[in-house]
Amino acid sequence: MRILLIVYDNDSHIHWFPQGLAYVAAVLLREGHEVETYNQDMHHYPESHLFWYLTKEKFDVVGLSFIAGYYQYRKALKISEAINRSPNRPFYIIGGHGPSPEPEYFLRKTGADAIVIGEGEETIVELLKALTTKKDFHNIKGIAFRDGNNVTINERRPLIEDMDNIPFPAYKLFPMEYYRLLRMPHCSQSDFVMPMLSGRGCTFKCNFCYRMDKGFRPRSSEHLIEEIKLLKADYGITYIAFGDELLMSSRNRTIELCNDFIKHKIDVKWDCNGRLNYAKKDVLDLMKKAGCVFINYGIEAMDDQILKTMNKSLTTKQIIKGIEATLEAEISPGFNIIFGNIGENRNTLQKGLDFLLKYDDGAQMRTIRPVTPYPGCDLYYYAIQNGLLKDCEDFYENKHLNSDLLAINFTDMTDKEFHKSLFEANMLLVDNYFKNKHVSYNAQMKDLYIGLDSEFRGFRH
Repeated sequence: MRILLIVYDNDSHIHWFPQGLAYVAAVLLREGHEVETYNQDMHHYPESHLFWYLTKEKFDVVGLSFIAGYYQYRKALKISEAINRSPNRPFYIIGGHGPSPEPEYFLRKTGADAIVIGEGEETIVELLKALTTKKDFHNIKGIAFRDGNNVTINERRPLIEDMDNIPFPAYKLFPMEYYRLLRMPHCSQSDFVMPMLSGRGCTFKCNFCYRMDKGFRPRSSEHLIEEIKLLKADYGITYIAFGDELLMSSRNRTIELCNDFIKHKIDVKWDCNGRLNYAKKDVLDLMKKAGCVFINYGIEAMDDQILKTMNKSLTTKQIIKGIEATLEAEISPGFNIIFGNIGENRNTLQKGLDFLLKYDDGAQMRTIRPVTPYPGCDLYYYAIQNGLLKDCEDFYENKHLNSDLLAINFTDMTDKEFHKSLFEANMLLVDNYFKNKHVSYNAQMKDLYIGLDSEFRGFRH
């Protein structure tokens, strides 16, 4: 079958490599399908271009995967309209974190023929076999589909247990010269960056997390190292951005991974998402030695009661000790604070603000965003049960209009008070960021003109 996979444009200058689609593309190629990608992201094509392309070219299947953001939702509807208007309309499949929790709603809104719920590598193969042989879809686990005016939601498919059995992403189908220009903390101007997954899932379940799959399934060190070597050899990659929820899934796993990176001399910079309860001196020192330059931490709040409400399995004491240990190891920490969970108020916001101002090393601009109860997370169902939200349509069409604006108010503050408090907090954070930049530029000028630094490469990069 001839299949077109659409990479949507989220209006970024350089987009994150579409890892989910690339994994799906890899298994489709392995099954003998003809696979092409449509890079709306790189070219910033309008949807009219997609309509023209589908009119000019004939595909059997078109696929789109997207996450649960307000922008992505509206982009998916526009892309769907272009697909559905095409005179050569292919069989239309959608998937990803966006539609998976509420498949019936998304089938109705997008007009898609089927949704792959959760992981797609095994499900898409079975679905396309049924489509080719014109077999019934009712026994295919992990899909929802339209049958006339009816929607059928099948049983969920068990998770793939052995991550090493999944082929590497189909890098050759994508414009790698574009994606490798991604910028991450502490990459140089000459670094080429590429996201990778060290595993799937997470051992924790925060109340605002829309991830539906339980547990963590790591890839082996050998499998990761083989992929890194491929990226270095074929695309000149010098920096790996581990984009999965939690590379630091345990102390032992982190140590084993770092030791193998050192043993095999992978010689790349890398960053990852981490857990502060595992951020101990010996672990962090080893991560630094193995090439880690940045660890993104999900802190979320600096109040112990709110952390319990979130089900973070963290304490403020652990957070402070972990951040101080990370800074001492000369690794930059990423600070993620959100505001507006159940029981929050101006005082809990102030605690988060004070923490950011005290410990931020200036590696990234950090602002505080309101918590958003995406479909699939515990907060989403709490909002519905408590009359704060009607349903999925109410969420996307009326409530979730921007990730930096309040969607559902779980606090005792008015919406106006809520936004005013965020405005004041983020003004201080932005001012602090540029203050740090001012100090940095002054230091560079001193090195240049007083120290006569001949290595200086100019202020305009």
